[in-house]
Amino acid sequence: MNGPTTRPGAIVLGSLQETGLPGRGPGGRPGDAPGCIDLAELLATRLLVQGNSGSGKSHLLRRLLEQTAGLVQQVIIDPEGDFVTLAEKYGHLVLDADTQSEAGLRAAGERVRAHRASVVLNLEQCEPEQQLRAAGSFLAGMFDAPRAHWYPVLVVVDEAQLFAPVAGGDTSDEARRLSLSAMTNLMCRGRKRGLAGIIATQRLAKLAKNVAAEASNFLMGRTFLDIDMARAADLLGMERRAAERFRDLQRGQFMALGPALARRPRLITIGPVETASLNGGPVLVPLEPTPVAPEELRELILQPAPEPPPRARREPAPPPPDLLAQLDAYGAERAAEEKRHEAELQESQAAGQAGPHTPADPELLAGLVAATAAEEGADYRPLATLYQDFQMRARLAGLSRTVMEQAVDLAQFRRLLALARCGVTPEQAQTPQWQEVMARAEALPEDLRGVYLLLARCALEGAPCPDDAALARTYGTHSLGRARRQLGYLEECEAIIVRDSPTGRRVAIVGPGWQTAP
Repeated sequence: MNGPTTRPGAIVLGSLQETGLPGRGPGGRPGDAPGCIDLAELLATRLLVQGNSGSGKSHLLRRLLEQTAGLVQQVIIDPEGDFVTLAEKYGHLVLDADTQSEAGLRAAGERVRAHRASVVLNLEQCEPEQQLRAAGSFLAGMFDAPRAHWYPVLVVVDEAQLFAPVAGGDTSDEARRLSLSAMTNLMCRGRKRGLAGIIATQRLAKLAKNVAAEASNFLMGRTFLDIDMARAADLLGMERRAAERFRDLQRGQFMALGPALARRPRLITIGPVETASLNGGPVLVPLEPTPVAPEELRELILQPAPEPPPRARREPAPPPPDLLAQLDAYGAERAAEEKRHEAELQESQAAGQAGPHTPADPELLAGLVAATAAEEGADYRPLATLYQDFQMRARLAGLSRTVMEQAVDLAQFRRLLALARCGVTPEQAQTPQWQEVMARAEALPEDLRGVYLLLARCALEGAPCPDDAALARTYGTHSLGRARRQLGYLEECEAIIVRDSPTGRRVAIVGPGWQTAP
């Protein structure tokens, strides 16, 4: 950026000034030398942009995004909806965070890297708490993407002081920690994963130092507070007495320094952009004369607010019922019902009328377990909750509590639930091949058995290897990275062999020798 350049990957941001600092030289007009940024170097060294509101930060980011749109994948964390217009010209995908859950945004972050899609995460309709959670989940998903998807991507975070604040604000500590951790990972550990962080902030003093310190390139715009000017001068290696010159910068002028920009502080004026923000700046509009007389206007403005309707008189609430008496009555009723049901069952068995709903019917038990596992959200519920749901279904099907406790205890229910989740039918479960797999599964830790059985069923049928989402549902977690780690644990237990190939992941089951398709 110290003169005209024709280096490959050099992006023109604007024009250099004739002098390196504002307030010096003959007028400070733009020169003929283009102000460039080395894209390849930027991907490895990250960028920090600082400037007060109205200094041209969004204009700079838009210029940078437009110039690199066809060269590298882009992801924009947009708290104000300024960059959604990039979708019309450059085909960016706009994701409205207010319509997605945290788990959905984390999964979307991983898929964005897998498909190399340029995305604008629009946080305009989110509350501050929701903005922190959405941005933290999305960035965490990008950070946890598999190594095979570590393609280079520019991650632009506007108003970064909101997502990596120095001190707490009105949001909860949990949301702030989630967002700050994601921003720290982006700037400190993202380079090896192909994540090139570009963060813009209005005030350096409000931005967490461990996030700002990881940037090697700086574009410092107009600022007026002494603490911000002093910190900007320190980052640029300028003398303290030169810090006041940041007040003289015009809109769209920035002091540039860094391996991707210049070896010495240089003044650059950002060039024009092709797209515009939906949130335009204030425009001076002539004040039209009021067609109402002043006295009438006074009456309109000071018109008394309508009185709220009188509140209905509340009748005194009846005394609360005796809870202990209710529980005693309920227990006695349940005990009598149990005795009556067992007596009827014994009479029907003695008469040779067992019927289809006997406790020994494996198809009935498998159907009840499958219905329990098929409920919405059942993959992420605790085992004890699912067992209670199963017992309720069994009672509705005509099975007594005593018989159920003897036929299906908690350990047996766990095994039946694992079979239902991995799609094994009762007929398949009785085959000698599957009995061998079940015996091997018993030697594994309980939390790994479901994933192992799912892989075994796919390998037995020659089906494709389950994706990370299917593994996560079987394991009972929303984290795709945690689900992938179960493959490593199973391989350490010598239960499976995992092979990654260009066509996909393949898993072989140790023992039977079955293999999944890629």
